[in-house]
Amino acid sequence: MADAARAEAQRHGWPMVIAITDSGGHLVLLYRLDQAQHGSVLVAQQKAKTAVDFRRPTGAFESALADGGLHWRLLGMTNLTPLEGGLPILRDGRVIGAIGVSGMQSTQDAQAAAAGVAAFGA
Repeated sequence: MADAARAEAQRHGWPMVIAITDSGGHLVLLYRLDQAQHGSVLVAQQKAKTAVDFRRPTGAFESALADGGLHWRLLGMTNLTPLEGGLPILRDGRVIGAIGVSGMQSTQDAQAAAAGVAAFGA
């Protein structure tokens, strides 16, 4: 899964960080591609943890913020990262982990994360 996300990033020349966590949000694997910014190491992990903890793609929170109104309260939550690029990993309908990708625009992060999940077959 991480190799597929890395291949997608490399295919586009995107310097990214890819984090894989278990079902508790604990880091299992981390790839930092050449030239990836140091700040993306933590962001990738936070995206994966958010996807596990809330059992949904982090893009759902980014979309909610774009809608405004009551959704702005999400910014007061310290336990989520409302940026695309975090996806839960499902097996038989259960969340067994997550992937988080950071380093480019959030849509590009999400594209690399989706490539990873697709390779896993979830």
